[in-house]
Amino acid sequence: MTLIKSISGIRGTIGGKVNEGLTPLDAVKFAAAYGTWLIARNPNQNKLRVVIGRDARISGQMISDLVVSTLIGLGIDVINLGLSTTPTVEVAVPLEDAQGGIILTASHNPKQWNALKLLNELGEFISGADGNEVLTIAENESFDFAEVDDLGEVNNDDTYLKKHIDAILALPIVNKEAIKNANFSVVVDAVNSTGGIFVPAMLKALGVNQITELYCDPTGHFPHNPEPLPEHLTDLSAKIKETGADVGFTVDPDVDRLAMVCEDGSMFGEEYTLVAVGDYVISKTPGTSVSNLSSTRALRDVTEAQGQTYFASAVGEVNVVNKMKAENAVIGGEGNGGIIYPELHYGRDSLVGIALFLSLLAEKKMKVSELRDSYPAYTISKNKIQLTPEIDVDNILATMAKRYVNEEVDSTDGVKIYIGKEWVHLRKSNTEPIIRVYSESKSKDSADAFAERIINEIKSII
Repeated sequence: MTLIKSISGIRGTIGGKVNEGLTPLDAVKFAAAYGTWLIARNPNQNKLRVVIGRDARISGQMISDLVVSTLIGLGIDVINLGLSTTPTVEVAVPLEDAQGGIILTASHNPKQWNALKLLNELGEFISGADGNEVLTIAENESFDFAEVDDLGEVNNDDTYLKKHIDAILALPIVNKEAIKNANFSVVVDAVNSTGGIFVPAMLKALGVNQITELYCDPTGHFPHNPEPLPEHLTDLSAKIKETGADVGFTVDPDVDRLAMVCEDGSMFGEEYTLVAVGDYVISKTPGTSVSNLSSTRALRDVTEAQGQTYFASAVGEVNVVNKMKAENAVIGGEGNGGIIYPELHYGRDSLVGIALFLSLLAEKKMKVSELRDSYPAYTISKNKIQLTPEIDVDNILATMAKRYVNEEVDSTDGVKIYIGKEWVHLRKSNTEPIIRVYSESKSKDSADAFAERIINEIKSII
């Protein structure tokens, strides 16, 4: 059994002993800590409101009941969206004038996992400092529950599927007419989670009538590993070729990561979801773009090709959002298929990603594979170096930065070294004695070779 407590929330495998897995007591304890933190954060608020939503995991209803009851016990009112998505909860928090939100999802993790992900009053993930406060409250069990006349109430609200979609349709650069006229045929793989409800509804609202649903029954029984990687998308690829569809969309269980499959069954590439959408957004509303340091260089290329500026952030959605705000970016996200379109909200959102991608595809009048081939071709190689605990990782990274001082070096988060069109990103793990070594080049072979060269240099330093 595994239980991981971090500044972004708590996640773990269902069952086991308290404090070793995500047991009912752990869920209650952490929900109580979050609610207590909200009360302290809003001392002049008479009655607090929190939005709750969950993916379709088997344990979802149980965890939801525990969290909702705990918040009620603290005197907090709950707006319960039921089966929902991470971006939908993020959209709902400010619309409900709520003080926070909790998404019950373990994202791309297998079905035995679940998690509580915590939002602030803006519908954005809480900061590192705020997360540490919640962890301290949980550790000290500093809870003070409400008396009977002050208990919170629950409002079950199923209107946010429509509200979220309506907000996307209202975006000026979503070209609903072009999408409808293109008469796209689409296959959707939603791994039997809430994407099976939300993605087909989004497509129908855009005027897409030819929709083949694959694993769209929200039972929580994932038919394959739910992370949208090529090796997990063989059924989607086969179904696209079988039906002659124009494109395939797949999302993770909480619908904040989007990947596409081309009409020939080949992968568009999870890294390129943001590249394509970013290209479209910048063409319509020129401005800066942001992705994290471990994402493909292709976003930088398409941004600079349009005369705009690209910025890199530290790894982590909160860091991407902070950099986007600082640089007033028109588009941002992560290379894992995470699209953040600030015109809608500051959170990864597959639904708006689908609307923007189809707008691009309809206007380009190209096959999806042709669109993919129109972008710079890069491949990322992901490696790690196992270290002994006594090795000074910070010194190794500093030495590498000095060694490449004549190249472009970014020390925002670890060390990223750019050499021509190639880069390598070195980051130390916060949980184990390893250095993560991500490299990118024009092909897998050259990316692997670049990583091997850097790894050998680090080993020589050690």
